[in-house]
Amino acid sequence: MKITKAVIPSAGLGTRFLPVTKSMPKEMLPIIDKPVIHYVVEEAIESGIDDIIFVTGRNKRSIEDYFDESPELEMHLKDRHKDDLLKMVQDISSMVDIHYIRQKEPRGLGDAILTARKHISGDPFAVLLGDDIIVNGKPCTQQLIEIHEKYGRSAIAVEDVPQDKVSSYGIIKGTPLDGSLYSIEDIVEKPEPADAPSNIGAIGRYVFTPEIFDCIEKTTAGVGGEVQLTDGIRMLNDIQNVYAYRFTGRRYDTGDKLGYVKAIIDFAMRNEGMGEQVRKYLEEVLSPESTEIRSPRSGKCSCDE
Repeated sequence: MKITKAVIPSAGLGTRFLPVTKSMPKEMLPIIDKPVIHYVVEEAIESGIDDIIFVTGRNKRSIEDYFDESPELEMHLKDRHKDDLLKMVQDISSMVDIHYIRQKEPRGLGDAILTARKHISGDPFAVLLGDDIIVNGKPCTQQLIEIHEKYGRSAIAVEDVPQDKVSSYGIIKGTPLDGSLYSIEDIVEKPEPADAPSNIGAIGRYVFTPEIFDCIEKTTAGVGGEVQLTDGIRMLNDIQNVYAYRFTGRRYDTGDKLGYVKAIIDFAMRNEGMGEQVRKYLEEVLSPESTEIRSPRSGKCSCDE
């Protein structure tokens, strides 16, 4: 069955980016001139998805507003004959069919996905986390869909993670099958590095068969007192093989401050209109002779201190 539906959980509180996320969803943090969530939706569309379910929470209304029509702005641009900007704004509101479900309280990723069960209606579906941007010619989600089409089973994207980050991921124990593909033997949520079965971690892209919902529903609260998707995957793996795929592409974890900064720098350098200027600026400030690096606390040049 062709996969045309995707769930994008975006109900998290974004505590790693406080205080800005007190009033702005982390998914709406900008990468130059587009929010993170825009890139995630683009990946879904490029993978053949035409029906997206956002699982949101309190203070996430700006996500809905972003993908909605904006009559006042459109009229303003039309009156001033700014046709290129008008088309860009109109294209955002017609990208794809979007629906919204509210997760009443932040009870974990597994619970967030479970809220979309009725809309999925027994079909296989994709899950894209709203703070991971993955850049590649073939979208990461499409890569997973192809694994599902070949084997008829669920597939999750994985990558090697640094040893000091192992306790932040769901870590798999897997049997290598074909190049980058693994048959999962076990998956553990946020293990201590000494207890981890490997350093291969699940990242924010999944394709699931609908049986995942029954497994999540049977899952009790796990790490952090939340309903963990990892525990649901482990239970699913007991009844049907789940595959892990070492995806091709560059991942930016924009839910992490350093990952967010890396994304801004890389996207800016790839931007046709400003890439060369950004590259020149970085060369200047990183030069041993530079006195342009400023203190983040005082705003003064380091040479003035």
